[in-house]
Amino acid sequence: MYDLEYPSPEVAVTPEHGPTLIVALQGYADAGHAVESSANHLLHALEHRPVASFHSDELIDYRSRRPIATIAENQLADMEDIRLEMHIIQDTAGTPFLLLTGPEPDMRWNAFTEAVVSLVDRFNVEKTVCLYAAPMAVPHTRPLVITAHGNTPAMLQPHFTMGATIRIPGSAALMLEYQLHKSGHQVGGFTAHVPHYVAASEFPEATLKLLRAVERTAGLDLPLDSLQLDVERTAAQLNEQTEESQEIQKVLKVLETQYDQDLERYVARSEQSSLATESSMPTGDELGAEFERFLQSLDSRALDSGSEPPLDPVEDPQEDND
Repeated sequence: MYDLEYPSPEVAVTPEHGPTLIVALQGYADAGHAVESSANHLLHALEHRPVASFHSDELIDYRSRRPIATIAENQLADMEDIRLEMHIIQDTAGTPFLLLTGPEPDMRWNAFTEAVVSLVDRFNVEKTVCLYAAPMAVPHTRPLVITAHGNTPAMLQPHFTMGATIRIPGSAALMLEYQLHKSGHQVGGFTAHVPHYVAASEFPEATLKLLRAVERTAGLDLPLDSLQLDVERTAAQLNEQTEESQEIQKVLKVLETQYDQDLERYVARSEQSSLATESSMPTGDELGAEFERFLQSLDSRALDSGSEPPLDPVEDPQEDND
């Protein structure tokens, strides 16, 4: 299933504490290419080396994920090498952490999950964080929301959470989360809520917010200044396109109003619950249901308001991340 690098590198943070594993698999729940860009930024900006390489022929369906071939001057000059690997990376303070990245496996999810869990045990991983990005009916002119789920309170704060029960399509990363939870490991996930009308383009704010969430929960020091520049550049491009179209402005105004009103109600409900007596305090399920209604109302009302803002894809917002 995988090959270990030899000699195996030292990955312990301290003799008492193991590293954090970040899971950034491409292909599922990656609106704005935020998950892929998060992994690429870490690999480009920090020193790293592979610790385990998975056998792509056992996991990848090449007909659904065809590698790119390059023909130059009538000759086949290059063929993309599809890699699914676990890397050890050092942050700017020298603290090691692990990154599992590459295409989501098309096949053998159970075997893949068992293999990753064995690596988690082998390297004494202290916590695992999976990254996701979902297209949502939210405006780019408001703060991007990160929702968190996990089996430890430290992973959930200070992000939005959904205490209600929801059902979503599964993925290899979600299956890995489930197995790690069952085996008693600390594990959770962060999801960036990307404006649905830019979901097909790179959206650096989602990448930045995901990595900041990772930085906080894992106690890492990550180089994110270049991403902030990308965020400002993309925002300027989107604002310029918005100013050129009254139709876009009208739809954005609707999204902004809905976002502000629903978020205000959610925050007010949360503040009231913190001041309430124990007998009158709403349950976690009630708060989660309120936030789920907040998300659903954004989607349904945006559809009722008319067409999506016809923004053009923003080109190359992250061309200089390292």
